Amino acid sequence: MNDIYAGIRQAQPEVMGYMISDGWRRDPKRIAFTAARYKFVAKMLEGKENVLEVGAGDGWISRIVGQHVGNLTLTDTIGGPNILRHDFLDGPLPGKYDGAYLLDVLEHIRRGAEHTFLSNIKACVNGPVIVGMPSLESQVYASEYSKRGHINCKTKDGLRQAMKQVWEEVFMFGMNDETLHTGMSASYWIAVGI
Repeated sequence: MNDIYAGIRQAQPEVMGYMISDGWRRDPKRIAFTAARYKFVAKMLEGKENVLEVGAGDGWISRIVGQHVGNLTLTDTIGGPNILRHDFLDGPLPGKYDGAYLLDVLEHIRRGAEHTFLSNIKACVNGPVIVGMPSLESQVYASEYSKRGHINCKTKDGLRQAMKQVWEEVFMFGMNDETLHTGMSASYWIAVGI
């Protein structure tokens, strides 16, 4: 009889990154929500040759997008293995990308600096930029741990207006857990700037 699991048992086990491991310990279901966000990005940027992720953290879950694009450049202010250390408050990256995304990043950028931050991202991207963040409304349910770093959460209109200062067209989506929608309220907002 054919053992369909033989190849799986022989493969090296994957080690989670430090951020996703922390999520696994604190709230395992949150990994499903995060993966759903990355899957949305992967489908929106599918077929793009050079894609940029801003704020990749440990980069572990970025592989979902990496399956759907030609080249994926990961950046974060702390850097790491296979992650370019860069702060977009200091300026854009050299070169051009044909798509970019940042998930769970903008809420950590102070309001007075967000225009510079977003403009520097746009300066190195010829294509759509996807920005995802927890909604302002969801913060009443956020843990104290999360609230400490969430200094700039926004309403749907607040995120749209911040994006419209940099991009001509902005399309808005909401997410509740793994469910993507275009409704009026959400625990997570996603804006696509073109």
